[in-house]
Amino acid sequence: MGSERVYTKQQRIAQLAERKPEAVLTTLAHHVDMDWLLEAYRRTRKDAAVGVDRVTAAEYEQDLRSNLASLLERFKSGNYRAPAVRRVYVPKGAGGKAERPIGIPTLEDKVLQRAVVMLLEPVYEHDFLDCSYGYRPRRSAHQALDQLWHAIMKTGSQCWLLEADIKGYFDSISHAQMREFVSKRVRDGVIKRMVGKWLKAGIMEEGQLRYPHKGTPQGGVISPLLANIYLHEVLDSWFESEVRPRMSGRAELIRFADDFVIVFTKEHDAQRVYDVLPRRFARFGLEIQQTKSRLLDFSRPCTGGKRPKIFVFLGFTHHWGRSRKGNWVVRRKTAGKKLVASIRRVHQWCKVNRHMPVSEQRDKLSRKLRGHYGYYGITGNSRRLYGFYEQVKNSWRKWLNRRSRSNDMPWERFKRLLKRYPLPPPRIVHRYSQ
Repeated sequence: MGSERVYTKQQRIAQLAERKPEAVLTTLAHHVDMDWLLEAYRRTRKDAAVGVDRVTAAEYEQDLRSNLASLLERFKSGNYRAPAVRRVYVPKGAGGKAERPIGIPTLEDKVLQRAVVMLLEPVYEHDFLDCSYGYRPRRSAHQALDQLWHAIMKTGSQCWLLEADIKGYFDSISHAQMREFVSKRVRDGVIKRMVGKWLKAGIMEEGQLRYPHKGTPQGGVISPLLANIYLHEVLDSWFESEVRPRMSGRAELIRFADDFVIVFTKEHDAQRVYDVLPRRFARFGLEIQQTKSRLLDFSRPCTGGKRPKIFVFLGFTHHWGRSRKGNWVVRRKTAGKKLVASIRRVHQWCKVNRHMPVSEQRDKLSRKLRGHYGYYGITGNSRRLYGFYEQVKNSWRKWLNRRSRSNDMPWERFKRLLKRYPLPPPRIVHRYSQ
């Protein structure tokens, strides 16, 4: 019943945002009550890493209602103090040398951030444009890929792509601009104070506490929503209201979080946007990484022409190929770096866990394979799916063979083992027309 009441309140907020698209909402925090916090707690991951206070979900649940009642009182009165975020680094890319900073809030902070996200999402889901797909309910990377495919296929024989990469996006967001953007739609004093507290929350790294002057920690529950609000103002709305009307040909933006491409039919249009984009972003404290940004002639191949170029978006390499009917279509396959990274992770897992019972290893590997198929299993990508499947089998056999010095897992025995403990074969999960 509590979940139903929360859902009903969210519907009312969404209806209000739809009826008054230009209005500034000044009262939202009153919707947060005990049922709202209980629902926020239910939606919070319980097995995630702990924050600076080291409090686990099991410990917090020992007196859940009392803890949430205290949290609710501090939230409403303005006495809540956002705790520091514990910063860790995770490998970025296939090589494992570059690292991405991740901020881990405390469990209680995650619950409150989730509660505020549940308040703001119904408002901004009405405002966000269709070109945005990342970190939004009922939207996915595959919808962005599908939209990109159709945008390219509609361009005809001429297609130009603008690829851009924002340098350190989550660490570059201006706090002053962020508060200004939020205030355009929401001026509830309690919500504004909370957003300001989270933006200014300290970062604990290697025992040292520091307070950033810009950025929002990548890994916080509210960070994806704030990042979407920021790019909605900086890029999406600007492109829709100012850029597209000035184009002489078709132009379409597809954005997933801070990854985006723009499809053009005219080279002149693409060049104009490419020239002005760094200046536009610099106004809001963002920087385009020139080494990872480019204009790409992705026109449909012609007989005797140059070899068509390729580009990578959301983990897939996009290239031109022939359909079964012999027509030129955009084909997609797992990006090389992503495939290598996936193979290395499985190889390392098999090495570390080779002494587990075989049945448990099979169950874990099966989940990894199904997860890989669930994202990369799209039409036209069968070859790389089978390549990944074969590499998983090779890694499994290799480390089973090294469980003892006798090397007692030759291929013939491993094939018999696979009959008893089969791994899920590759399958296409997302079917697109080609």
